[in-house]
Formats: sequence, structure tokens, C-alpha cells
Amino acid sequence: MFCLRNARRRRDYQKIGSESGFFGVRHCQVFLLFLCLTIAYGMRVNLSVAIVAMLDRQSANPDFEEFDWDESSKSLVLSSFFWGYIITQIPAGQLAERCGAKYLLLVAMSICSLLTTLTPLCASYGGWMALCALRVLEGLCQGVLFPSTHSLLSKWAPASERATLGTYCYSGSQFGTVVMLSISGILASSAMGWPSIFYFSGVAGGVWAIFWFIFGSNSPSEYRNISAEERAFIESAVETASTTDETKKRPPTPWLAMFTSLPFISLIIVHSAHNWGFWTLLTKIPAYMASVLGLDIKSNALLSALPYFAMMMMSYFFSYLSSVLVKTNWVPLQYSRKLFNSIGHWIPMIALVALGYVTSEQKNLAIGLLTLAVGINAATYLGFQCNHIDLAPNYAGTLMGITNCCANIMSIIAPLVVGVIVKEESNSDQWRIVFFISAGVYFVGNLLFVIFSKTNVQHWNEPAKRNDERNGSTAAAVA
Repeated sequence: MFCLRNARRRRDYQKIGSESGFFGVRHCQVFLLFLCLTIAYGMRVNLSVAIVAMLDRQSANPDFEEFDWDESSKSLVLSSFFWGYIITQIPAGQLAERCGAKYLLLVAMSICSLLTTLTPLCASYGGWMALCALRVLEGLCQGVLFPSTHSLLSKWAPASERATLGTYCYSGSQFGTVVMLSISGILASSAMGWPSIFYFSGVAGGVWAIFWFIFGSNSPSEYRNISAEERAFIESAVETASTTDETKKRPPTPWLAMFTSLPFISLIIVHSAHNWGFWTLLTKIPAYMASVLGLDIKSNALLSALPYFAMMMMSYFFSYLSSVLVKTNWVPLQYSRKLFNSIGHWIPMIALVALGYVTSEQKNLAIGLLTLAVGINAATYLGFQCNHIDLAPNYAGTLMGITNCCANIMSIIAPLVVGVIVKEESNSDQWRIVFFISAGVYFVGNLLFVIFSKTNVQHWNEPAKRNDERNGSTAAAVA
């Protein structure tokens, strides 16, 4: 009887929430997180295009400094961001869950913005080694982003809106990539030269920090101006410890249960596979287009942005398609996650294999296949990207920290592997090996996710409740 009454109350709150307005406080939080990831990814990928101008002044504004770095040094510089990025992932997840993610994000983005504006000065006076050190510090700062964002979504996004709000939020990473890759070539060729790429990113991050300080919030209960209806709607549909009883002491993190859970292990593997392919392309597309396809830096930047623009638009399409499938019950949630993840990994796998046989004369075909390989990746937002919250909403930040830490080890290794394989950037045969490796990683990662992933909340999401039930059963047996 109690469960029936509770279900009716939840349906009433959902009705109230759906009628409370098109743009509520939860949408404002998601929009701010969208902007956060937009700017963060802008700061993350700006070096991918800027380094072309930094190493060849004739490709942009020749009045600015040029650096004589070999391919090995270049690969180290491009991968160094991830050396710091993986370190703060798991601690950030724990801090976000225990102390709140608002100020964690605020401090991280503020420091990262300052470091980004110092990039030209650092490169000029310290060379590639100093630039590596600075990028490591930026990685340490940005390591808190995804765990914090996942932790915030677990509190602000009702289950019925989780895929949609999560997709809109994380599409900021593509939007930031598109904007930065699109304007980097223009900025590098402008009167301010390649340093302006870093100044633009840094200032944008500082402005965002001000707005986040004013309008950001850890949870509905902490946001003063939220309506009672919207708060009731969110808290009735979000299964986290903070919404059920914020006065209780948070239970210890169930580390052993996490790392012995097959669904979670498959999530770690598929996330790692995703990052291998995604970051291989993200960091190396500008070099591939410049060296193999012979495109100048302006065309290079604009065309490098095209795949990520396609990914951003496809994310909205897949989000709409997912909501239709859920509402009509055509595809259960568990199969929906596997379906979209397979689309997001196996179609790009085929595109990468085909890309390996494209010649330098077939520029349009190469660009089309690159766009397909990256754009269809958007389907993974409805696949493994939401699965952390599915498995354990109470530990969504920690789960994201763990998988993102493991996945970004791949982000370190992948560019280094490319540097080892591609000795001559104009050699299409060497690039073919790179594309084949990425395709194979996509295949294996998604296959394991399809076999082992789950969408139901795992028993270790509420260890205290589990222990109480076990103790109660033992007491009953003794009685």
C-alpha cells in the first residue's frame, strides 16, 4: 500500500514538473555545465591547431615566434595534458559527492583559465618541456570536470530526463571543439597571431567562473529560488542519498563491490576503448589533414571542426530518437543503451577501416569518412556515458572518475603510439595502421559492453540499506 501511494505521489510530481515550465532551474544548471564543457574543451584542444602555427610560422602570421621541436617532442606536448588529467579523476569524484561539486568546478576552471593565458609566455621562455609542465597542471584542473558534472547530473536530472539533459550537457564538449577548431586558424593568422588562441580561451573561462559562482548550485535543496514544484519533481525522481536524507552521514564507498561488478568492469573497458579512438582523431586530425591531404591551416581548422559539428548535431538527433523509444517502449532501456553504443562505436569502426584505403587525391572522401567516424560517436551519449548513473546514482561521480581515469590513460598512450607509428606524416600507409588499430579497439570495447552491461541500480548503490536488510534477515532467522 505504501509503495502504491509512493508511486502515485511520484507520478503527481512528474506531472507537476512537466507543467512547471519549459525552462526550469535544472535546465539552467545543465546550460551552465554545457558552457563549462564548451570552454574546457576549447582550452583542451586549442593546442592541436595552434601547434601547427607554432612549428611553422609561414602557415599563419609569420611575425610570431616559431619553435623547432621534433615529432617526438610534439607528441609529448600534445599528450602531456592527460598526465595530470588522470590523477585527479577519482579524488574529484569523492570530493564532489562528499563536499559538493560547485566550488570544485569553480576553483578548477579559474586556475585552468589562468594557466591557459600563460601558455604563450611559458612556451617562449621555457620551451616544450615547460609547456608540457603547464599542460600537466591544466590536466590536473580539468580532471575534476567529468566526475563533478556526473555528480551534479545525478542530483539535478530526473531519471525520465537523464538521457536528454545529459546529452545536452555533454554536447558542450563538441561545441567547444567546433568553436575552437573553427576559429583557431583565423586567430593564428590574425594580427594577434597564435598566442591569441590561448588568450581567447582563458578569458572565456574566467567569465564562465563568475556566472557559475552566482547561479551554480550543488543540488535543488541548496538553490534558494527554485520552485517547490520543481524541487519536489526532481527529488521524487532522483535516487541519491542526498535527496533521501541529507542529514545522514554518507556511507563508505563500496570499492570492492564496484571492482568486482562485471557491468562496471565492462563500463571501464568501453570507456577506455572510446577514448582511444576519439582522442587519436581529435589530436591528430589537424596533422593528418595538413600532411596527407595538403590543406592549409585555415582550411585545416575549419574542416577539422566539421566532424565535431556533426557529432554535436547527431547528439541532439539521437537524444530525440532515444526519448521516442523510451516513451513508446519500443526498446527497453537496457537494450537501448547497447543499441546506441553499438551505433556509436561500430559504424565509426567501419569508417576508419575504409579511411585506411583512401588516397591523398580523394580529399572529399577522406573528410566525409572522418566526419562519419567522429559524428556517429554521439550515439555513445545514450550508451555508456549515462550508464554510471544507471548503475549507482549515489556514486556516479566516483564511477565516472574511475572510468575516466582508466580511459584517459588511453588518451596518453594513443597520441604516443601515433608518434611511434607515423614517422613521416605524409605517409598514408603509416596512417592506415593508426586507423586500423583504432577500429579494432572500438570493436572489442563495444562487444564487451554489449555482453556484460546492465542498467538496473546495483545492490552496492546503498550499502547501508543492504546491510540493514541482511541484518534484518539474520535476526528473523534467529528468531
